[in-house]
Amino acid sequence: MDKSYIEVSIASAIDATELAGLLNLSGMVGAWEENGRVRLYWERNEWNTRTLETIHQALRQLGDPQPKSNLTVQEIPSEDWNARWAAQVRPLWIGKRFLIRPSWESVPMGPHTIELIIDPKQAFGTGHHATTQLLMEWLEDIIRGGETVLDIGTGTGILAMAALRLGARSARGFDHDPVAIECAEEYARLNGFGPELDLCATGLEDLEPSPWDIILANLDRQTILKHRHQFSHHATVDSRLLISGILIEDHDEMTMALAPEGWGLVGKRSREEWLALEFTFQDCQPITPAGFPDTR
Repeated sequence: MDKSYIEVSIASAIDATELAGLLNLSGMVGAWEENGRVRLYWERNEWNTRTLETIHQALRQLGDPQPKSNLTVQEIPSEDWNARWAAQVRPLWIGKRFLIRPSWESVPMGPHTIELIIDPKQAFGTGHHATTQLLMEWLEDIIRGGETVLDIGTGTGILAMAALRLGARSARGFDHDPVAIECAEEYARLNGFGPELDLCATGLEDLEPSPWDIILANLDRQTILKHRHQFSHHATVDSRLLISGILIEDHDEMTMALAPEGWGLVGKRSREEWLALEFTFQDCQPITPAGFPDTR
């Protein structure tokens, strides 16, 4: 008998990666955003009513007041699942140099192409989301060589790996989800990284303070606000903080929340409804948000 799958389709602007990480449920085989909907997939024998209720709870936690009315569930045959999955993991060019491809796809590359091989797994994070692309493009512009990079909520490790490929000296990626770190470690081996990439399953509050040249936080509004006091524990004067996973309307709230922690806003970029911001650390002196260049 052919295997079938359960598709959960949600009309929402939330990040599929964020939702999948919050759920942390066994049996999930895919998650992505498509045409204004988040789609989650389970093997049929892994699905039950408790899973559905957990999804409702997670959506409420992410700010959806009516999760049931925005959600549909349907069973799809194996061949439909395979087609949908394959369509989401085609090779992807990001910025000027990055090529993200699954291991089964071969793509001609130029002499300066930076290739990262990412096969979608439970941690997700294949580079297709606008927030990931914004930060990868920003890293292309700011890394000169020899930097140290801290990637908060690393997921698949794609941003940390991108930074190293661009010339950073070392990178540490951490995530509270051990499944994400397992996937990131597999990707690190697949792409030939060694001790220059340190991956660990922990929370920011448990990470020993130490200075980093570049701090990456592709998270979500609530998580960034929750941990804003801790970012400075990992900074030195002129450290850069790149945040994303937030919406354009979050701009003022983010700049005001980070200013008293010593972070001065110096740049912004946006794509679709998503926003990325760059801050520099100025020795714990309160900074009043002022004019800044749009570096897009």
